[in-house]
Amino acid sequence: MKNSSTQDERIAKMSFASIYPHYLAKVQKKGRTKEELHRVIKWLTGFDDKKLNQFIDEKTTFETFFKKAKLNPNAHLITGVICGIRVEEIKNPLTQKVRYLDKLVDELAKGKALEKILRK
Repeated sequence: MKNSSTQDERIAKMSFASIYPHYLAKVQKKGRTKEELHRVIKWLTGFDDKKLNQFIDEKTTFETFFKKAKLNPNAHLITGVICGIRVEEIKNPLTQKVRYLDKLVDELAKGKALEKILRK
């Protein structure tokens, strides 16, 4: 599967609020908590619970969400495959950030220890 500009545009316009419930359901189904999910999101973006809830209430797009984020300086250490694409090879910066988040949520759902997910 190739990453196209059409897909990049679709991801940019997608609201964080529309995806967040899927993230939460995915991790809770595997025995993880909302608090752990928020900790992972905070590590990547710097957003606290209040700010996350604001983005959800406002139906903020991923484009705006990541424009306002202070990406963790160790985010580049997130590697692996998500949706058939290696995250470290994604050319579009916004799409790469969204896939970083997807990868972290996947790792949390798969039972990986938080200390390993929150790369140092």
